[in-house]
Amino acid sequence: MAEHGGAAAAAEAGTLEFTPTWIVAAVCSLIVFISLFAERCLHYLGKTLMKKNQKPLYEALLKVKEELMLLGFISLLLTVFQGMIQRTCIPPGWTDHMLPCQRVKDRTGEVNATKHFVTAQVLGRIGRRLLSEGGAEAELCQKKGKVPLLSLEAIHQLHIFIFVLAITHVIFSVLTMLLGGAKIHQWKLWEDEIQKDAVGNVRSRSKVTRVHQFEFIKDHFKGIGKDSIILSWLHSFVKQFYGSVSKSDYKTMRLGFIMTHCSTNPKFDFHNYMVRVLESDFKKVVGISWYLWVFVVIFLLLNVNGWQTYFWIAFLPLLLLLAVGTKLEHVIAQLAHDVAEKNSAIEGDLVVKPSDDHFWLGRPKIVLYLIHFILFQNSFEIAFFFWILTTYGFNSCIMGQVGFIVPRLVIGVVIQLLCSYSTMPLYAVVTQMGSFYKKEIFNDHVQHGVLEWAQKVKMRKGVKEGAAAGEAGPANGGDSTAGLSVKIEMMKRAAREGNDAVESIE
Repeated sequence: MAEHGGAAAAAEAGTLEFTPTWIVAAVCSLIVFISLFAERCLHYLGKTLMKKNQKPLYEALLKVKEELMLLGFISLLLTVFQGMIQRTCIPPGWTDHMLPCQRVKDRTGEVNATKHFVTAQVLGRIGRRLLSEGGAEAELCQKKGKVPLLSLEAIHQLHIFIFVLAITHVIFSVLTMLLGGAKIHQWKLWEDEIQKDAVGNVRSRSKVTRVHQFEFIKDHFKGIGKDSIILSWLHSFVKQFYGSVSKSDYKTMRLGFIMTHCSTNPKFDFHNYMVRVLESDFKKVVGISWYLWVFVVIFLLLNVNGWQTYFWIAFLPLLLLLAVGTKLEHVIAQLAHDVAEKNSAIEGDLVVKPSDDHFWLGRPKIVLYLIHFILFQNSFEIAFFFWILTTYGFNSCIMGQVGFIVPRLVIGVVIQLLCSYSTMPLYAVVTQMGSFYKKEIFNDHVQHGVLEWAQKVKMRKGVKEGAAAGEAGPANGGDSTAGLSVKIEMMKRAAREGNDAVESIE
C-alpha cells in the first residue's frame, strides 16, 4: 500500500497541474526558439537559392520542408494515439515471439531463487515506472493480467528513430550530390576545351576514319559474338571503379546528344544542361517516398533475434549499386557496339544514337528510382546504427557482435563513396542518352521569355477580336458587359494558346 501510494504521489507530481509555471514557460520558450530559428534558416536559404537562380535546389529545399512536416505529423499521431495504444492490451504470451533481443530467462533456461528475487525487484520498479508514466492505461492492462501493446518508453524511442532516419537521409543525399557535383564540375574543363576546338576542327570533319581507330570504340567495343557480350559486361563492371567517364566518353555522348536533339546548335552547352537536369532530379532523391517507408516497416518486422537481418540487409544496397553502375557503363558499351557493328569507317566525327532501348524496360528513370532506394537504405543502416548506439549502447544485443558491426560500417562507407564519385556522375551523363531530352534543355529565362512573348502576341490578337465583338454587341441589343466578357475570354484563350506554343517548342 505504501509503495502504491508513493507511486500515485509521484504520478501526481509529474503532471502539468503540479509543475512550476516557470519550468513550463522556460521549456516552451526554448522549444519555440529552436523551431523558429530552424524555420528562419530554411527560409533564408530558400531566398538565397532563388536569388542565385537555383530553382531546382530551391524545389529540393521545399521537398525537405515537406519531409519535416511529415515527420511532425507522424510525431503528432504517435503522441495523440499513445493513450489508445496504452489502452490496447494483449496477452503477455504474445510478446514472447519475434523479439529483437532474447530475454534473460530464455538464455539461461532456468531461474534460481536469487535471480527470481532480483527479477521481481526489477519488474517491480518497471511496474511502478509504467504506473507513473502510463497512468490509468498501464494499470488497466495490469488488472486484466495483460500488457500494453507498446510502452511509453518504446513510443518515445520510436519518435527518436524516425527523426534520426529522416535527418540522416537528407544529410547523406546532400553529401552525395555535393561530392558527385564536384566530380561533374571537373568535366567543365572538357566542355570548354570542346567549345574552343569546335571552330578549328571544321576541316577535319570531312576526314574518313576507320571505326576501330576512335578511342571511344577502342575502350568499349569488345567484338561480336557470345563471348564478347560476357567480356563487355565484365569490362563494364570493372570500369565503374576507375575512370567511370573518360574524356572520349564525354565528348562522344555530348556530340550524340547534340546531333540528335539540337543539331542546329553545335555549341550547345551540354555540361550546363546536364547539371540542371541533375539538380532537378535531386528533389526526387532527397524525399522519402511511400515505398521507402514500406521498406522500413518490413525491416522492423524482420529484425528478429538470431536472424542477423541488420547484417544481411546491408548487402542489398551494395549489390544494387554495383548493378546500376555496371548497367550505366554497359549503356556506353552498347552505344559503341551499335556504331562499330554497322560501320567500318566514318566520315567526320563519331556520332552515337541515343535510345531508351539501352535502359531497363526502356525507361531511364528506373535508374533514378534505384539510386533513390540505395541512398535511403544506406542512410537507414547508418541511422539505425547511431540510434542503437545512443539509445542502448554499443554492447546492446540489437547492435550484434563486433564481427557483424564492422562489415556493416565498411559497406556503408564504400556505398557512399562509390555512389558519390562514380554512380552519380555516370547517371548524370548516361541517362541523357535516352530517346528524349528533358525540359531543362531550356533554362528558366528562355522558357519565361518565350512564354511571355507568345502570350503578348496572342493577347494582342485576342484584344482586337474582343473589341470588334464588343462594338457589335450594343448594336444588336447587348450591353457593355458582354463585350468585356468576350475580351476576357479571348485573353484567356490567347494565354492557353501561348502555353501550347511553348510546349510544342519543348
